[in-house]
Amino acid sequence: MPEATPSQAVRDGAPNRGVPTSLELVLDELAYGVAVTTGAGDLVHANHAARHELGRQQALWLHNGRLRVRSPQDQQVLQQALAKTATGRRSLITLGAADARLSLAVLPMRRLQEGGVPHAALMFSRPSVCGSLMLCFFARNHSLTAAEENVLAILCQGHSAPEIARQLEVAVSTVRSHVRSLCAKTRSSGVRELVNRVAMLPPLAPAPLLHETLH
Repeated sequence: MPEATPSQAVRDGAPNRGVPTSLELVLDELAYGVAVTTGAGDLVHANHAARHELGRQQALWLHNGRLRVRSPQDQQVLQQALAKTATGRRSLITLGAADARLSLAVLPMRRLQEGGVPHAALMFSRPSVCGSLMLCFFARNHSLTAAEENVLAILCQGHSAPEIARQLEVAVSTVRSHVRSLCAKTRSSGVRELVNRVAMLPPLAPAPLLHETLH
């Protein structure tokens, strides 16, 4: 079981103390979580998205400033990945189970000074194909209606037209009409190209996430 409450998870880790640098401010705008740890898993820095994920205490959290996981198997996976960074190797790992799964790229970092403690960078998986902020920007840029934006959001979750129709409680023909309009307005050749374009949008974090992690 987790050893700290969500508020304690961020407080105990004490990340991001002092005046943030320009790079840290940029990282805070990302929808991806980014964290820096020592080889032992002690947190050195985490952006807002990473702090938000740690505060949820699902697959990964903090206790006394050190990363913690739910099972001995996950602990071994994480330790092995961190150990590999000391020899310059990268790892792609998955922690947790079912709805609490979290994928991480664990990367070696160059030592900031000779004789310093080696650090590892953890890149968290993106929480969704496209966040609400960028989807809103995309919709506004292409003059999509509210109904079209809603259909697009569900398309990006991998649902078919009949599944969307059931969710929205409308006719399948209505959904298909929205899809045709979406493709026309965005000049996409089909659903696959449309979803791919949305998936490739810059991963900016929504404002509610930034507000939540600051308080």
